[in-house]
Amino acid sequence: MDSTPLRRRVTAIVADLPEASAAGDPHLTLAVRKKTFGYFLDDHHGDGIVGVALKAAAGEQDALIRSDPTRFYVPAYLGARGWVGVRLDVGEVDWAEIRELITDAYRLQAPGRLVAQLDG
Repeated sequence: MDSTPLRRRVTAIVADLPEASAAGDPHLTLAVRKKTFGYFLDDHHGDGIVGVALKAAAGEQDALIRSDPTRFYVPAYLGARGWVGVRLDVGEVDWAEIRELITDAYRLQAPGRLVAQLDG
């Protein structure tokens, strides 16, 4: 699977967030002011998954995975800290939902002044 279009969509979503960046190769680190809130992963350690791993609020990981275990998963290394993985390589991608999940992860790491720009 060519993940380039998915990578571009994730990068565009992050570009809309104040002072956020998406950089790196082969995986993207999603960050705001050097605080990581997510990763775009393509076959991370040979798992065959194209997706995003995102910081999640307490209890969110379990709720999302139970709601749709085909799309949501516990990402390697980060899952123990409550992060949630979202597959972009299974079925039709709901980009509005992906935008919301990325924005929620950003809100958990961004300074209040930047979060206020989203709400203003």
